Amino acid sequence: MRHRVAGRKLNRTSSHRKALFSNMVVSLFNSGQIKTTLAKAKELRPIVEKLITQGKKGKLSNRKNVISKIYDKEITKKLFDEISPKYKDRKGGYSRIVRAGFRYGDSAPMAYLQLVEEKQKNTPKK
Repeated sequence: MRHRVAGRKLNRTSSHRKALFSNMVVSLFNSGQIKTTLAKAKELRPIVEKLITQGKKGKLSNRKNVISKIYDKEITKKLFDEISPKYKDRKGGYSRIVRAGFRYGDSAPMAYLQLVEEKQKNTPKK
């Protein structure tokens, strides 16, 4: 029985999953978006949201927690100094999943995981 067991295993061991998500988070914070399978994107999104929330708090303990999850000090610095301050007035929903069709080889559903950019208010022309 799988009562109260959350998350997908993605056919990997727990250490492999942890390394996979760590590498994907680093790639996402580096480039702003990544293309991956839909299942991986759905599993990665809560991890990204929690890391950005910790980045918004900005305390030393939060920085240490983020480093222990992604193992990259440069990306952690970028998260705390550049990425998280953009979302200081936003209460959640820092990333979006956009479906991108199916992969050619095995027809796996693909998706883009993107960081949400704040839209600037358009002023109407008079």
